[in-house]
Amino acid sequence: MLRCGPLIDYSPHRWRSHFFDLRGSLVKEIAYRVGVVTLTALFVAIAYHYHEDVAINGTPHALIGGALSLLLVFRTNTANDRYWEGRRLWGGVVNSARNLRRKAEALLPDDPSTTQALVDWTVAFTYAMRAHLVNEKSLGPSSRLSADDQARAIASQHVPVYCAARLTAIIADARRRIALSDIQQQMFDADVQAMVDCLGGCERIEQTPLPFAYAVHLRRILVLYCGTLPFALVAHFGEWTVLVSLLIGYILIGIEEIGTEIEGPFGRRENDLPLDRICDNLQKNLLAPENKR
Repeated sequence: MLRCGPLIDYSPHRWRSHFFDLRGSLVKEIAYRVGVVTLTALFVAIAYHYHEDVAINGTPHALIGGALSLLLVFRTNTANDRYWEGRRLWGGVVNSARNLRRKAEALLPDDPSTTQALVDWTVAFTYAMRAHLVNEKSLGPSSRLSADDQARAIASQHVPVYCAARLTAIIADARRRIALSDIQQQMFDADVQAMVDCLGGCERIEQTPLPFAYAVHLRRILVLYCGTLPFALVAHFGEWTVLVSLLIGYILIGIEEIGTEIEGPFGRRENDLPLDRICDNLQKNLLAPENKR
């Protein structure tokens, strides 16, 4: 399984260093578009030097700017909501996994093999869910499941659901052996159900992007606005139109790109959720020596 660096850790108080950061800042992603705006502004400034009639009235841009700002705010807020909902859902997976381990330790003290199976399949579920969200199949880099179990899981159509089904089967088997009561079985099943619900929530985020019409309309407005902006500015700013257009283009195009970057938070980019780290830490928690006493 391909693994890359986690979410960028940073101090929110270090303004000076952030001003020069490139990694994760999306400068490279928007450089081409901002460059086109800047070059357009340069040509307009040169043309205005010889033919002042290339300038246009700036009133339409002033009026459109307010509507464009509202669209960008909605775009960013929607993407931010998706990002934090994804983090909340993964927090739910972590909590349910820990609760499942805690209940197994307390309610199955004389059945360590069942507890181990529950832990192993819980760990497998989290790694399988993480891989599923990037269209991969994996049970983690160090799964403790047998080779046959791993092969059957990977061969299944939906690996996380298969792992959840195995957890349910283990719990049901413990009930048949009278190791658990009906109420205790329901307690265990509630945690498995919660993890599956979180999986469904993450799939909803991943499979439901921003409506196509909204994304296309916003980008068309951005292209038209930034592309014609130098013509509206050149009469007031002259040669400074190049710098002003660069700054405005960087701000507006950057805001739209941030929304695009964070609306699907389950990948392996610098600004995505650190899901590999979450899975690794959860595995360490569940397999910690103090849990085996």
